[in-house]
Amino acid sequence: MHHIELRPLEDDDLDAVFEMMRDRDAIDMAAFTAKDPHDRAAFDAWIERQRISPDVQFFVVTENGGFAGTAGAFTVDGDREVTYWIARHAWGRGVATEALRLLISREPTRPLFARAAAHNTGSIAVLERNGFTEVSRNVDFAPGLGREVEEIVFTLVPALDGV
Repeated sequence: MHHIELRPLEDDDLDAVFEMMRDRDAIDMAAFTAKDPHDRAAFDAWIERQRISPDVQFFVVTENGGFAGTAGAFTVDGDREVTYWIARHAWGRGVATEALRLLISREPTRPLFARAAAHNTGSIAVLERNGFTEVSRNVDFAPGLGREVEEIVFTLVPALDGV
């Protein structure tokens, strides 16, 4: 059995995060990514904004101590959202499901929101396993694919007392 943890992002993680976010198969699944995933200066500027923002929690996901991805929480238009990006070598083994479980256990705000491209069945399953339910769909431009893509919005609401 693998051991999944979340830990703070460190400078030594930046190359691994950049490389993970350049993986073409992962970009195809995530869809809503950077316009140019090979632009290191843009990545560095983006990651620095995440690191200094008081509204952003950004973690490295580890599997048995090794880098396996990222997970985070942030606020957009007053709504608290979660996100995760798992490195391809860790796909299909429950890493994303456990990383998201750990993330939502640390994030007290409810409701929480998440988004996934409608074609990303793996991510949809991860969200649903963690109690998220679909609340809406929309079509938006996906820079990673260079075209419009259907996006699903999910929410995780507080449990009702006594249920």
